[in-house]
Amino acid sequence: MKKQNVRTVSLIVCTFTYLLIGAAVFDALESEHERKKSEVLREIEKQLKENYSIEEKDYMLLETVVLQGVPHKAGQQWKFAGAFYYATTVLTTIGYGHSTPNTVAGKIFTILYAMVGIPLCLVLFHSIGERLNKVSSIGIRQIKKILKCQDTDATEIDLILVVTTLSTITITSGAAVFSRYESWSYFDSVYYCVITLTTIGFGDMVALQKDQALDDKPEYVAFALIFILFGMAIVAASLNLFVLRFVTMNTEDERRDEAEALQAAAGAVRVEGDVITANGSILSGQCPQEGASFTDLTSVCSCTCASCAPCHALPFRRSYSFRKRSKYLSYILPRTNRLRRQREQQRQRELQMTQREHDQQVTHTETQEELCSSSFECEVMSTPAQIHKRNSV
Repeated sequence: MKKQNVRTVSLIVCTFTYLLIGAAVFDALESEHERKKSEVLREIEKQLKENYSIEEKDYMLLETVVLQGVPHKAGQQWKFAGAFYYATTVLTTIGYGHSTPNTVAGKIFTILYAMVGIPLCLVLFHSIGERLNKVSSIGIRQIKKILKCQDTDATEIDLILVVTTLSTITITSGAAVFSRYESWSYFDSVYYCVITLTTIGFGDMVALQKDQALDDKPEYVAFALIFILFGMAIVAASLNLFVLRFVTMNTEDERRDEAEALQAAAGAVRVEGDVITANGSILSGQCPQEGASFTDLTSVCSCTCASCAPCHALPFRRSYSFRKRSKYLSYILPRTNRLRRQREQQRQRELQMTQREHDQQVTHTETQEELCSSSFECEVMSTPAQIHKRNSV
């Protein structure tokens, strides 16, 4: 079984195990508190109905009014500032649920807007993460040069540490600002920042939802939007490095398996019959069938013994075949025979080159002699007047 398959199965098992552990822990931590809170709320509801003589129908109406009026405490949710905040939660897939479209046209546009905007936002986060990793790599190299380290390259571990540190600084600083404007405890603010930047978005704690913040605090609105966009890019870069490390491990294993498979295929020789090993020994096996032609079988044995020579008179019964031709099986012959053949081939090539050079020299010499002889004959056959005229020229 390949390592990639083992790792995938292990991840599936670990994920489901992690889910089971989480469910058990949350059950132990929250179930009792939920039961007590439910009992308290039912008791308060009963006292209100008795003290103010409220009927069940009126109480349900009052409950609806209270719940529906909560989002409006922040101001007008669908003016430009509130709509921009809603669009940000859609593109970043946070989905607080603090405000939702009520019209059919608004719901249709939300679907189309999300289908186009979510991939765009993911590409944006990926691009910002790449630039952040690039800047971090440059900074790490400069710091290592200042510290005079031998290896100045930025490793994946260095990048993970740097981006994780930036994520921690972003969360802690953002929590301080939200704690001041929302009057939350610092722990609750940290909880809100983590839930927001990891796009979980429960909606139990949402910024900009009270004291008319959308209308009266534009600087706080701008900070919240910038914090969400760039904070998510930093956290996404940190998480991508962890995921990239795992993907790189899978890729390295796949390449290693492919290389081993190619190497095994290059060195594998399938023989249905006798097998000739690298040291020249023959493992007995099947013999060719009767009527088989020896013209298709080329012996890889260099000896001239009778046992290796083809004999058509022998009664063969079983098949004998090679998957490859004998010229591709040279690597299983003894090393001395291969070296001897290589030396002979090299010697033949050298002799051919020497003979070719000698022939060229002989041809050149003969050409020069012919030219000389022809010029001499011309001078002999010329008249004295022609010789005098040629010399004067």
